[in-house]
Amino acid sequence: MPFYAMRHGRTNFNDQGLCNDDPKRDVHLTDTGIAQIEAAAGYLRDIPLQRIITSELPRTRQSADIVNRHHQIPVSAHPDLNDIRSGFDGRPVADYFAAIGADPLHTRPPGGESLLEHKQRIARFLDWLRQQPERSILLVVHEETLRALSALLNGLTDQQMTQLHFANGQIVEFAW
Repeated sequence: MPFYAMRHGRTNFNDQGLCNDDPKRDVHLTDTGIAQIEAAAGYLRDIPLQRIITSELPRTRQSADIVNRHHQIPVSAHPDLNDIRSGFDGRPVADYFAAIGADPLHTRPPGGESLLEHKQRIARFLDWLRQQPERSILLVVHEETLRALSALLNGLTDQQMTQLHFANGQIVEFAW
């Protein structure tokens, strides 16, 4: 049975071009983001999901709650699904990418983690997920998390992982 992962909808910080990896910040879906997730929810409506797991960042829970209107299933957060710790929370995304540009896999900004460290965290989450009784699951996560999941579950190289891009509200199906 497949499981699904979805990127959260567009946020106010996406519109402002700012990084966010602090769950305490007021980062929420915009009207566009809500529409993206409502479209995704329509696609997922007839899939017999058993559980939704989000990161601790509010935009993933807000996205999950929209999808869950059709399912009424348990929703929980797992810290390992949190967005990559950029070290640039509240600062421009362009500054973050400039800081890691020379080596996006290994560069660890002050207060942050590298993409490979993030991938290790996602691998740990997958080990935990395999122990859970539910098999039909939706993960509501972030773009870097989707990159790591895709690399780990589809056998991609680290370099291939850096080339992946996922739109807000995009759903990816994975096999167990």
